[in-house]
Amino acid sequence: MICRVLIVGLGSIGKRHLRLARELLPNADIRVLRHQACVAVPEFADGCFSSLGESIKFLPQIAVIANPATLHVGVAQPLTEAGVHLLVEKPLSASLDGVQRLLESCREQKTIMLAGYNLRFLPSLQRFRSLLNDGIVGRVLSVRCEIGQYLPAWRPDTDYLQSVSAQRKLGGGALLELSHEIDYLRWIFGEVDWVKATLCQQGDLKIDVEDTAHLILGFAAVGGHQLIGSVNLDFLRHDTTRLCTAIGEKGSLRWNGLTGAVEYFEFGAKEWHELFRYQHQRDDSYLTEWKHFLHCVHAKETPMISGQDGLRVLQIIEAARHSSDAGGKVKNTKTRTTRINA
Repeated sequence: MICRVLIVGLGSIGKRHLRLARELLPNADIRVLRHQACVAVPEFADGCFSSLGESIKFLPQIAVIANPATLHVGVAQPLTEAGVHLLVEKPLSASLDGVQRLLESCREQKTIMLAGYNLRFLPSLQRFRSLLNDGIVGRVLSVRCEIGQYLPAWRPDTDYLQSVSAQRKLGGGALLELSHEIDYLRWIFGEVDWVKATLCQQGDLKIDVEDTAHLILGFAAVGGHQLIGSVNLDFLRHDTTRLCTAIGEKGSLRWNGLTGAVEYFEFGAKEWHELFRYQHQRDDSYLTEWKHFLHCVHAKETPMISGQDGLRVLQIIEAARHSSDAGGKVKNTKTRTTRINA
């Protein structure tokens, strides 16, 4: 039984996790760790800490790491060593530094770590994946993925320049902030073998990170065929978009992450045909994620999105950074990235 819960960070996502934790664990003692002095106890919480040491003395059984990505590993490592199970918000970190050691500590302590790529819990994305696995479009020849939303409009009641997304020191930038796409593409189409990328500032947002990322991914070859995918991520688009289209021998299948629709364009057809629609609410995937996390803790099972999955995404991100800097294709490996052509 989960009696003691720690929420690290109280930004918008930390507040969401705090509220959901209270909903699912109404009798638990839920405390918050934040970098600011605790003047008042936040709503839904039972207490507040301003130091990691105090938090560890609280002996939490589970913790949600929802502070800026640059601080994830520094907080998660001592919590893991104390035997705390972790739900780490995406991305797992802002770089690869310390991540392998963190995962090794989880294995040694036999603690659960779930990486917070919650889109995998959307029924529409799950149906998209299952239809492709069932061969509805035959062999997939190409995949095209895009997400864009104007950064100042993400949270209209706050100054976007002060947000994590806008600041390099906090792990911002389109590539890290919109890395859901990289995670679910791996989940659906397999491991990424190489990356070619361009990261740039194409708008005038006055931020110190990239507002646009263009990636070409080469997935591990299957049966002599290598699937190539394109991924476009940006903070600039006013017509908010989240789409993934798989182009196959028998037609195309398209997922719309905003409407929850999965549509099929069959070979020889004249228009798209809707196969599935589930219009999710903002909390839906997070609630399912939480329930899955609690189940894994109780059953001692590896989560659907493990720390290893979080590491794989970071390795692809690191390869994309190297490619953008070098202007060439970069091999994605478990421990390093290697430029393989100019």
